[in-house]
Order: sequence, then structure tokens, then C-alpha cells
Amino acid sequence: MSRFAYVNGTYARHEEASVHIEDRGFQFADGIYEVIYLYKGRLIDTEAHLDRMERSLREIHMDMPMSRRAMMPIIKELIRRNRLRTGLIYMQVTRGSSKRDFIFPEDTVPTLVITARRGAAFDPNKSLQGMKVMTMEDMRWARCDIKTTALLPASMCKQVALDAGYSDAWLVNKEGFVTEGTSNNAWIVNAEGKLQTRPPSHEILNGITRKSIIELAQKEGIEIVEKPFTVEEAYNAREAFVTSASACVKPVTQIDDKVIANGAVGLTCEKIAKIYADFLEKA
Repeated sequence: MSRFAYVNGTYARHEEASVHIEDRGFQFADGIYEVIYLYKGRLIDTEAHLDRMERSLREIHMDMPMSRRAMMPIIKELIRRNRLRTGLIYMQVTRGSSKRDFIFPEDTVPTLVITARRGAAFDPNKSLQGMKVMTMEDMRWARCDIKTTALLPASMCKQVALDAGYSDAWLVNKEGFVTEGTSNNAWIVNAEGKLQTRPPSHEILNGITRKSIIELAQKEGIEIVEKPFTVEEAYNAREAFVTSASACVKPVTQIDDKVIANGAVGLTCEKIAKIYADFLEKA
């Protein structure tokens, strides 16, 4: 089945969709993106994703290309055309096309691209396979809180990890604290048995799934500590896992050459995954 994309007011076959060669997203990574999980026909945390999109755009001095009221029918039509039940909705906004110049152009029309891709429904009974992560220096820019399309540093780190036989990388700042994964938020169950993750700052993207899991865990009486943790603390953690819109919840059973606890998926991770799966079913 052919996939369909939306580009600047037009629905086109995915392989035929295009933007101008002088689009600033292509030449300067001058744009932002969002990914919304579609679960069994229901969009998850839509308003929170659009809130973050608006914030990211404000931070790079841009407005939304259209209102939410206008955008939602486009997303729903794209879902319909792609006959999608479960998968990912990708939205990208750039400053538009203009003569190549470092200075922000005036009066350009933003480029809006939306695509849809099939994916598996999150099932904690099938999806909780432990992954290995490799720690490495966080070489990204200083505004990781903006969901920019400038993903080359994260992509390079992930490729280094894959080439070394790992599933992903956990990035580490100059002070020795884990910031996040290449495309996910990092969590541990610390030595005291508390769920710990880094607080929002310019060093990480404040994940929408991260925020949902904090709320859901607190309702279940699980204590959350929003505090940075070192690589050494991660090595000695009782459990570790990552969260994102695409992976939902995924356990980490090895960091570098250190097996976490007994190397099995932990009870807290299993509980969080089931809580989140219940949330998806009721969303």
C-alpha cells in the first residue's frame, strides 16, 4: 500500500513528497519536530505534544504554521489515507525556503510536513526485552530542550553504540551525570528503591511519555526522585530503563560492560510498563 504525506497544503504519495532545495530545514536544520503515538486508532497525549511544539517554535522565534483546530483534521485525514491503526505521526515545521543566509529571513512561509508510519502496539508482555546501552560524552548543543531537527550529534552517538554491539547510547555531561539517551529519557531505580530520572533543563528534552509516567507512577504511590545520577550510580542501580513516544517503556539490563542487578527485567520496570499499557488502553 502506498503511503501518503502532507506537505504545505497538499497530500502526496510518500515517495513523491518534497520541499524546496533552499528550505532552511534542509540547509540549517532550522526547524522543529514532534512525534505522536497512535495507539489502536487513538492519538496519545496530543495536546501535550502540541504544547511542546509551540514552545520549541517560540524558542527559535517562530509561530505555529496553523492553529491546532486546523491541524487536527489534517492529521486525522492522513491517518485515514494511510489506513493506520497503530503507529507514529511525525510533524515537522521549518522556517521555510529562502536565499541561503545565516540571518533569519523575513516574511517566509513556514514549511509543514506531516507523515504517518505503521508500528507495533505496545504490549508489556512482549516488548520488555532488555537492551544494552553504551555511555559516551554528550556532544550535543546546549539547548536540548528544544525538539530541533538538528539530530546529527545524537545520530552519530547512536551509530557508535550500534557499531560497538550496543542498542543505544546514554549521554554523559562533563560533570559525569547521565543526561539522556539519543532519543529517549533515562531512568534508574536507585539503591534506595526509588524511581529516579533527571529533572527538566536545557540539557534534556522533557519527554511527553516521561511526564505521563511520572504522573501515573505517583498515582500508584511509586516515589519519584527528579535528580541527576552519575554513570557509577547507574552501574549500581537496581533497575534501569528508557521511555519515549515510540518505544513507550524499554528496560536496560546492561550499561557498558556492567550488568544491571541480575541482568533480568526488574519488577518496577514491569509495573511501570503495565501501568502505561493500561493508560494507553483507556486513553
